[in-house]
Amino acid sequence: MQEQILGIDIGGTGIKGALVDITKGEMVTERLRAMTPQPATPEAVAKTFAQLVKQHSYEGPIGVGFPSVIRNGVAITASNIDKAWIGTNAEAILSDMTGQPVYVLNDADAAGIAEMSFGIGQRYKGLVVMITIGSGLGSALFMNGELIPNTEFGHFKMHGDIAEKYASNKTRKSLDLSWEDWGKRFNAYLQELYLYLSPNAFILSGGISKKFNKFEAFLDVPIPIEPASLLNNAGTVGAALYAEKRSRS
Repeated sequence: MQEQILGIDIGGTGIKGALVDITKGEMVTERLRAMTPQPATPEAVAKTFAQLVKQHSYEGPIGVGFPSVIRNGVAITASNIDKAWIGTNAEAILSDMTGQPVYVLNDADAAGIAEMSFGIGQRYKGLVVMITIGSGLGSALFMNGELIPNTEFGHFKMHGDIAEKYASNKTRKSLDLSWEDWGKRFNAYLQELYLYLSPNAFILSGGISKKFNKFEAFLDVPIPIEPASLLNNAGTVGAALYAEKRSRS
Protein backbone atom coordinates (compact mmCIF):
# COMPACT_ATOMS: atom_id res chain seq x y z
CA MET A 1 0.00 0.00 0.00
CA GLN A 2 1.25 3.46 -0.88
CA GLU A 3 1.31 5.30 2.43
CA GLN A 4 1.79 8.84 1.15
CA ILE A 5 -0.73 10.19 -1.37
CA LEU A 6 -1.22 13.67 -2.74
CA GLY A 7 -4.49 15.29 -1.71
CA ILE A 8 -5.69 18.48 -3.38
CA ASP A 9 -8.61 20.68 -2.41
CA ILE A 10 -10.01 22.80 -5.26
CA GLY A 11 -12.09 25.75 -4.10
CA GLY A 12 -13.62 28.85 -5.55
CA THR A 13 -10.73 31.05 -4.44
CA GLY A 14 -7.79 28.70 -3.87
CA ILE A 15 -6.34 25.32 -4.84
CA LYS A 16 -4.42 23.68 -1.97
CA GLY A 17 -2.44 20.45 -1.83
CA ALA A 18 -0.08 18.38 0.31
CA LEU A 19 1.24 14.87 0.66
CA VAL A 20 -0.78 12.95 3.23
CA ASP A 21 0.19 9.95 5.36
CA ILE A 22 -3.00 7.96 4.90
CA THR A 23 -2.19 5.64 7.83
CA LYS A 24 -2.24 8.57 10.25
CA GLY A 25 -4.49 11.07 8.48
CA GLU A 26 -1.78 13.73 8.65
CA MET A 27 -0.14 15.99 6.11
CA VAL A 28 3.56 15.23 5.82
CA THR A 29 4.52 18.21 3.64
CA GLU A 30 3.71 21.88 3.80
CA ARG A 31 0.43 22.61 2.08
CA LEU A 32 1.05 24.52 -1.13
CA ARG A 33 -1.54 26.91 -2.49
CA ALA A 34 -2.35 28.56 -5.81
CA MET A 35 -5.11 31.01 -6.57
CA THR A 36 -8.06 29.55 -8.45
CA PRO A 37 -8.01 31.15 -11.92
CA GLN A 38 -10.86 33.48 -12.80
CA PRO A 39 -12.91 32.52 -14.64
CA ALA A 40 -12.50 29.01 -13.19
CA THR A 41 -12.99 27.16 -16.47
CA PRO A 42 -12.02 23.48 -16.83
CA GLU A 43 -8.92 24.22 -18.90
CA ALA A 44 -7.69 27.04 -16.65
CA VAL A 45 -8.23 25.09 -13.43
CA ALA A 46 -6.61 21.97 -14.89
CA LYS A 47 -3.48 23.95 -15.83
CA THR A 48 -3.17 25.44 -12.34
CA PHE A 49 -3.82 22.00 -10.85
CA ALA A 50 -1.03 20.47 -12.95
CA GLN A 51 1.40 23.17 -11.84
CA LEU A 52 0.60 22.44 -8.19
CA VAL A 53 1.14 18.70 -8.74
CA LYS A 54 4.48 19.43 -10.41
CA GLN A 55 5.58 21.50 -7.41
CA HIS A 56 5.22 18.37 -5.27
CA SER A 57 7.43 16.27 -7.61
CA TYR A 58 4.87 13.51 -7.11
CA GLU A 59 3.84 10.48 -9.12
CA GLY A 60 0.93 8.24 -8.18
CA PRO A 61 -2.77 8.46 -7.40
CA ILE A 62 -4.09 11.93 -6.60
CA GLY A 63 -7.25 12.65 -4.64
CA VAL A 64 -9.21 15.81 -5.35
CA GLY A 65 -11.97 17.50 -3.39
CA PHE A 66 -14.06 19.52 -5.83
CA PRO A 67 -16.92 22.05 -5.34
CA SER A 68 -19.51 20.04 -7.26
CA VAL A 69 -21.75 17.04 -7.11
CA ILE A 70 -19.56 14.35 -8.69
CA ARG A 71 -21.06 11.31 -10.38
CA ASN A 72 -18.70 8.76 -11.92
CA GLY A 73 -16.02 11.42 -12.17
CA VAL A 74 -18.31 13.92 -13.92
CA ALA A 75 -19.19 17.32 -12.45
CA ILE A 76 -22.97 17.61 -12.23
CA THR A 77 -23.14 21.06 -10.61
CA ALA A 78 -20.80 24.04 -10.34
CA SER A 79 -20.65 25.83 -6.99
CA ASN A 80 -18.35 28.87 -6.99
CA ILE A 81 -16.64 27.72 -10.21
CA ASP A 82 -17.39 28.28 -13.90
CA LYS A 83 -20.60 26.69 -15.19
CA ALA A 84 -18.57 25.16 -18.04
CA TRP A 85 -17.66 22.41 -15.57
CA ILE A 86 -21.20 21.04 -15.64
CA GLY A 87 -21.10 17.80 -17.63
CA THR A 88 -17.28 17.79 -17.74
CA ASN A 89 -15.43 14.63 -16.71
CA ALA A 90 -13.29 16.20 -14.00
CA GLU A 91 -11.30 13.02 -13.41
CA ALA A 92 -10.43 12.71 -17.08
CA ILE A 93 -9.34 16.31 -17.65
CA LEU A 94 -7.21 16.43 -14.49
CA SER A 95 -5.67 13.01 -15.22
CA ASP A 96 -4.86 14.01 -18.79
CA MET A 97 -3.24 17.24 -17.67
CA THR A 98 -0.97 15.54 -15.12
CA GLY A 99 -0.45 12.06 -16.55
CA GLN A 100 -1.40 10.64 -13.14
CA PRO A 101 -4.54 8.77 -12.01
CA VAL A 102 -6.87 11.34 -10.43
CA TYR A 103 -9.90 10.53 -8.28
CA VAL A 104 -12.43 13.30 -7.68
CA LEU A 105 -15.20 13.65 -5.09
CA ASN A 106 -17.29 16.46 -3.66
CA ASP A 107 -15.15 18.72 -1.46
CA ALA A 108 -17.41 18.53 1.59
CA ASP A 109 -17.52 14.73 1.25
CA ALA A 110 -13.70 14.72 1.24
CA ALA A 111 -13.55 16.78 4.43
CA GLY A 112 -16.15 14.53 6.03
CA ILE A 113 -14.21 11.37 5.22
CA ALA A 114 -11.18 12.78 7.00
CA GLU A 115 -13.16 13.78 10.10
CA MET A 116 -14.98 10.46 10.34
CA SER A 117 -11.74 8.50 9.85
CA PHE A 118 -9.28 10.47 12.00
CA GLY A 119 -11.14 13.38 13.59
CA ILE A 120 -14.02 14.23 15.87
CA GLY A 121 -16.42 12.05 13.86
CA GLN A 122 -14.92 8.91 15.39
CA ARG A 123 -16.97 9.68 18.51
CA TYR A 124 -20.34 9.30 16.81
CA LYS A 125 -22.39 6.46 15.37
CA GLY A 126 -25.66 6.62 13.50
CA LEU A 127 -26.46 9.64 11.33
CA VAL A 128 -23.87 12.44 11.40
CA VAL A 129 -23.90 15.63 9.32
CA MET A 130 -20.82 17.71 8.61
CA ILE A 131 -21.24 21.25 7.33
CA THR A 132 -18.36 23.09 5.67
CA ILE A 133 -18.76 26.84 6.15
CA GLY A 134 -17.07 29.06 3.60
CA SER A 135 -18.11 30.78 0.38
CA GLY A 136 -21.10 28.47 0.53
CA LEU A 137 -22.41 25.76 2.85
CA GLY A 138 -21.20 22.31 1.88
CA SER A 139 -22.46 19.14 3.50
CA ALA A 140 -21.44 15.54 4.06
CA LEU A 141 -23.77 12.86 5.42
CA PHE A 142 -22.65 9.67 7.16
CA MET A 143 -24.44 6.62 8.53
CA ASN A 144 -22.27 4.66 10.95
CA GLY A 145 -19.19 6.14 9.35
CA GLU A 146 -20.19 5.34 5.76
CA LEU A 147 -20.51 8.27 3.36
CA ILE A 148 -23.82 8.97 1.62
CA PRO A 149 -22.34 11.13 -1.16
CA ASN A 150 -23.33 14.33 -2.91
CA THR A 151 -25.73 15.92 -0.48
CA GLU A 152 -26.29 19.62 -1.10
CA PHE A 153 -27.85 20.79 2.15
CA GLY A 154 -26.62 24.32 1.55
CA HIS A 155 -29.00 24.60 -1.37
CA PHE A 156 -32.41 24.13 0.21
CA LYS A 157 -34.55 27.25 0.40
CA MET A 158 -34.44 29.72 3.26
CA HIS A 159 -35.89 33.24 3.19
CA GLY A 160 -36.55 33.15 -0.53
CA ASP A 161 -33.10 31.94 -1.62
CA ILE A 162 -30.78 29.00 -1.07
CA ALA A 163 -29.58 28.57 2.51
CA GLU A 164 -25.94 29.38 1.82
CA LYS A 165 -26.94 32.85 0.64
CA TYR A 166 -28.40 33.38 4.11
CA ALA A 167 -25.91 31.71 6.44
CA SER A 168 -22.51 31.21 4.78
CA ASN A 169 -19.30 32.85 5.97
CA LYS A 170 -19.25 34.82 2.72
CA THR A 171 -22.62 36.31 3.67
CA ARG A 172 -21.36 37.13 7.17
CA LYS A 173 -18.50 39.07 5.67
CA SER A 174 -20.40 40.76 2.86
CA LEU A 175 -23.14 42.00 5.21
CA ASP A 176 -20.64 42.77 8.00
CA LEU A 177 -22.72 40.76 10.45
CA SER A 178 -21.74 40.50 14.09
CA TRP A 179 -20.98 37.01 15.40
CA GLU A 180 -24.29 37.10 17.26
CA ASP A 181 -26.33 38.08 14.21
CA TRP A 182 -24.61 35.55 11.98
CA GLY A 183 -24.69 32.89 14.68
CA LYS A 184 -28.46 33.22 14.94
CA ARG A 185 -28.76 32.84 11.16
CA PHE A 186 -26.57 29.77 11.20
CA ASN A 187 -28.55 28.37 14.12
CA ALA A 188 -31.77 28.75 12.12
CA TYR A 189 -30.10 26.79 9.32
CA LEU A 190 -29.07 23.99 11.68
CA GLN A 191 -32.59 23.91 13.14
CA GLU A 192 -33.97 23.28 9.64
CA LEU A 193 -31.50 20.46 9.05
CA TYR A 194 -32.30 18.95 12.43
CA LEU A 195 -36.01 19.03 11.61
CA TYR A 196 -35.48 17.20 8.32
CA LEU A 197 -32.80 14.69 9.32
CA SER A 198 -32.75 14.16 13.12
CA PRO A 199 -28.99 13.43 13.11
CA ASN A 200 -26.98 12.41 16.16
CA ALA A 201 -24.42 15.20 15.74
CA PHE A 202 -23.34 18.16 13.63
CA ILE A 203 -19.66 18.69 12.83
CA LEU A 204 -18.59 22.11 11.54
CA SER A 205 -15.65 22.46 9.16
CA GLY A 206 -14.03 25.21 7.09
CA GLY A 207 -11.88 28.11 8.24
CA ILE A 208 -14.61 29.52 10.45
CA SER A 209 -14.58 26.37 12.59
CA LYS A 210 -11.43 27.79 14.22
CA LYS A 211 -13.66 30.59 15.60
CA PHE A 212 -16.34 28.30 17.00
CA ASN A 213 -16.08 29.97 20.41
CA LYS A 214 -17.33 33.24 18.87
CA PHE A 215 -20.72 31.84 17.84
CA GLU A 216 -21.19 28.67 19.90
CA ALA A 217 -23.38 30.51 22.42
CA PHE A 218 -25.98 31.28 19.73
CA LEU A 219 -26.52 27.63 18.73
CA ASP A 220 -29.27 25.74 20.54
CA VAL A 221 -29.94 22.63 18.45
CA PRO A 222 -30.51 19.76 20.95
CA ILE A 223 -27.65 17.52 19.75
CA PRO A 224 -23.85 17.81 19.96
CA ILE A 225 -22.33 20.47 17.69
CA GLU A 226 -18.55 20.31 17.41
CA PRO A 227 -15.86 21.99 15.33
CA ALA A 228 -13.88 19.68 13.08
CA SER A 229 -10.57 18.68 14.65
CA LEU A 230 -8.71 18.66 11.33
CA LEU A 231 -9.89 22.22 10.59
CA ASN A 232 -8.78 23.42 7.13
CA ASN A 233 -6.70 20.30 6.52
CA ALA A 234 -9.73 18.01 6.38
CA GLY A 235 -10.42 18.41 2.65
CA THR A 236 -6.82 17.66 1.68
CA VAL A 237 -6.58 14.63 3.98
CA GLY A 238 -9.96 13.24 2.93
CA ALA A 239 -9.13 13.57 -0.76
CA ALA A 240 -5.98 11.51 -0.27
CA LEU A 241 -7.88 8.84 1.69
CA TYR A 242 -10.44 8.65 -1.12
CA ALA A 243 -7.72 8.25 -3.77
CA GLU A 244 -6.13 5.40 -1.83
CA LYS A 245 -9.46 3.59 -1.59
CA ARG A 246 -10.34 4.13 -5.24
CA SER A 247 -6.90 3.11 -6.48
CA ARG A 248 -7.30 -0.28 -4.75
CA SER A 249 -10.78 -0.97 -6.12
